[in-house]
Amino acid sequence: MTHTRLVAASALLAGALLAATGCKKEEAPPPPATTAAPVQVAAPTVKIESAKLALFKPLPAAFESPPDNPSTPEKVELGRQLYWDARLSKNHDVSCNSCHMLDKYGVDNKPVSEGHRKQTGTRNSPTVYNAANHFVQFWDGRAANLEEQAKGPVLNPVEHGLKDEAALLAVINSIPEYVEAFGKAFPEDKPAVTFDNFAKAVAAFERTLITPAPWDAFLKGDKNALTEDQKKGFLAFMDAGCQTCHSGEHLGATMFQRLGSVKPWPDPPEGKEPDLGRYDVTKQDSDKMMFKVPGLRNVAKTAPYYHDGSVEDLGAAVQLMAEHQLGKTLSDENVRLIVAFLESLTGEPTAEQMREPQLPPSTDKTPKPDPT
Repeated sequence: MTHTRLVAASALLAGALLAATGCKKEEAPPPPATTAAPVQVAAPTVKIESAKLALFKPLPAAFESPPDNPSTPEKVELGRQLYWDARLSKNHDVSCNSCHMLDKYGVDNKPVSEGHRKQTGTRNSPTVYNAANHFVQFWDGRAANLEEQAKGPVLNPVEHGLKDEAALLAVINSIPEYVEAFGKAFPEDKPAVTFDNFAKAVAAFERTLITPAPWDAFLKGDKNALTEDQKKGFLAFMDAGCQTCHSGEHLGATMFQRLGSVKPWPDPPEGKEPDLGRYDVTKQDSDKMMFKVPGLRNVAKTAPYYHDGSVEDLGAAVQLMAEHQLGKTLSDENVRLIVAFLESLTGEPTAEQMREPQLPPSTDKTPKPDPT
């Protein structure tokens, strides 16, 4: 091979080697991958079938008055004054509001209330809020309506302590502004100041004590009125069987029920007589330990619980009901959820409902307190 051909071949071989070794233009590196923002997935909402809500209904805008006691502004305002007036007690120191405090959801948060000379009864004072449509009044159902109920405490020796109707009417008649107010509230009655009209006025005022709650808004279609835990609590309430006694607009207050219907209720402390409930009214053996089922409106604010005020904690009360009335033991989580649901039954009293009235002044003729 000639020298010229050898040089050419070498050049061609070098070119081929350079091409094979990748002597070509460098490419820019790909851009770094971007991380996509996490997708926010909404938590599933608790579904409540409409059939489960059929046992319940919201509170009315106003409670209906009976035909023989139509509501009027004059009657309601008179009833408010009588409700707050401690002069309608033997020692002028106990009023309806003493035990059913309107700024404390209609209770005094004591196991049993103190009356004349600090005497105490044996039963817890139930709330007056939303009580107008209860099927009966008092734990033992001895009063059929608010008018009958209003007559009881003023003549009870342990509560207001007045001797009789005449003693009550003597106080009212000694105060001219009261006589005038009764005349305006009951213009067709002569005389207007009577025991029946006293009760009618107090009842007319108590029918204004309505406290709608988030639960009512939920029943009317606002599905955001309850929290998710409250919705779960309602389902736990239903699964436990609580609606057997606690249904309707008041979630209760529609029947009597035996306390300890599945498992006997614990005996009272040593030396204390058992409360036999409705038996004290009827004297029928079948009514022993029968009590009015309380409504659950504002129950989270009206401790302590039961007829004797023996349980302070709402969760403990729920567990006791499940055990003795339903024969069930609830998990701590279910108790927590049911309590959350019960809190949705709390409705705030209005300033007008809690308003303390100006009372008419006493006169020289007003009977003096009797501390005996």
